Amino acid sequence: MCNLLIVDDEKNIRDGLKAMIRREFGDDYALYFAANGEQALQVMDETEMDLVITDIRMPVMDGIELINRIQDQEARPDLVILSGHDDFQYAKAAIRCNVKEYLLKPIVRDELFRTLRRLDEERIRKGEIADQLRGTKALKENYAVSRLQYLFLQEGMDEHAIRDVVLQAGLDWLDAGGYAALVLVPERYREAGWDEFTAYVDLMIGWLPGERHIRFYDKDGKLVLFTDTAAPFNRLGEEIIRQSSSAIRAGISEGMAGAGEVKKAYQQAGRALKYFLFQNMPGLIRSTELSGKRTDYRIPVEDIRKTANLLGLDRDAELSRLLQHIFDIRTILQYDIGYLEGISHAFNEHVFDQVFQTYGEESVDILKLHKQVGNLYNFNHFHDYFHSLESLLFLLSDYVKRMRSMHFDQSEIQRAIVYIEEHFHENLNMAVVSNHVSLNYSYFSQAFKEYTGETFVSHLRKLRIRKAKELLGSTDLKVYEISERAGFENVKHFTKVFKEMEGVAPLEYRSQQEALRRR
Repeated sequence: MCNLLIVDDEKNIRDGLKAMIRREFGDDYALYFAANGEQALQVMDETEMDLVITDIRMPVMDGIELINRIQDQEARPDLVILSGHDDFQYAKAAIRCNVKEYLLKPIVRDELFRTLRRLDEERIRKGEIADQLRGTKALKENYAVSRLQYLFLQEGMDEHAIRDVVLQAGLDWLDAGGYAALVLVPERYREAGWDEFTAYVDLMIGWLPGERHIRFYDKDGKLVLFTDTAAPFNRLGEEIIRQSSSAIRAGISEGMAGAGEVKKAYQQAGRALKYFLFQNMPGLIRSTELSGKRTDYRIPVEDIRKTANLLGLDRDAELSRLLQHIFDIRTILQYDIGYLEGISHAFNEHVFDQVFQTYGEESVDILKLHKQVGNLYNFNHFHDYFHSLESLLFLLSDYVKRMRSMHFDQSEIQRAIVYIEEHFHENLNMAVVSNHVSLNYSYFSQAFKEYTGETFVSHLRKLRIRKAKELLGSTDLKVYEISERAGFENVKHFTKVFKEMEGVAPLEYRSQQEALRRR
């Protein structure tokens, strides 16, 4: 539907145009009316118009001033002048303001209809062209985004190679410099969708005409923005302060010298964003603010290993003091974020992984907490990470204590061996046996090997072959029958295992035993 505004100080003219257009075009036009130019501008402030038909001579504001004022608007409707005067002065004004038609009163119905149909066809063509341009622009932008995402995933590309990719992507404006931002998507927008959050950030920034930018989401779901100036990010920072409920956290890069520094700027923005671990409030953190952070740190690996040694010893107070020393916030804030990342990695490697490898995995609650603590950036703030890590260590300490108390209790392993002796011929595996004696799967595996000197699989295999040898030597059962009674899944597997362990096939073994008995 086309929005059409009729501007004329004579009511009978307005009504007459309305009647003619309704009879000919039905509801194809949404009609609006004004008695002078000032009223027309008020109507246009409320509703965007596609077409304005205006008289020239009107009180308060005439048609010439109206069409001149319309030229200052961002969205300009098509203009048709309606006048009772064939005046050259009016015609000049009409040409200057790109008026589409100049109709004389009294209105000739056919001329009006031809004008409306012609303008309607022009709008359709313009719309089709605009759609094509938007489609082309979207394709170009999608290609540029894909090239930038490719850059971020590549290792070892120098600035010349990066610049070539950026220019090929059509982002040559970045060669004059620019800035990058990385924005963390707040929790409440993660379910709503990226489009809604992008629109919100656009509204916060308030992009100005002529500001070059590109925005997209990286593989981690963070909003990436590149701009040609710092001004949009300055406005974003001011708006975040004004809207304290915005929850937006963004890291801002240093200024780029050219397109070859695109990846460097992205990494700077990402590093700045990480420092929100130490800041509760939303806002911006600029890479330039972090230049004084020291990088001459050493990860306290020995202290971290001590925490592992304290597990299970009922020395929680000592463990807590050691953690306070390792995670001293004054020390951490002196150094680059890589220091805290290194500590987190060392706890994963030297404490958590070692505990689970030695004692097996415990309850679902411990596993869930371990999965969360395993990544420092699963937390909004450093203190949340620290308290969760401390809680996990106390839970693991209790777990290790229980495991160690069971470690030398051989009765459960002896009971397991009896069970294996009684059920070797069934579909038996370590999960079944460890469950029977109520021991953790991983702990059972280790304890069984320490007690017997062999793995569960090796022990079960030897037992089954021993039973098979007894049957081969003392019965006339077929090989496949012996295979089943010994607990093998099929005769082929039985024959293969038998030959590997005894050096001969089952029938050859039987022949040897018969020969020995005849002597």
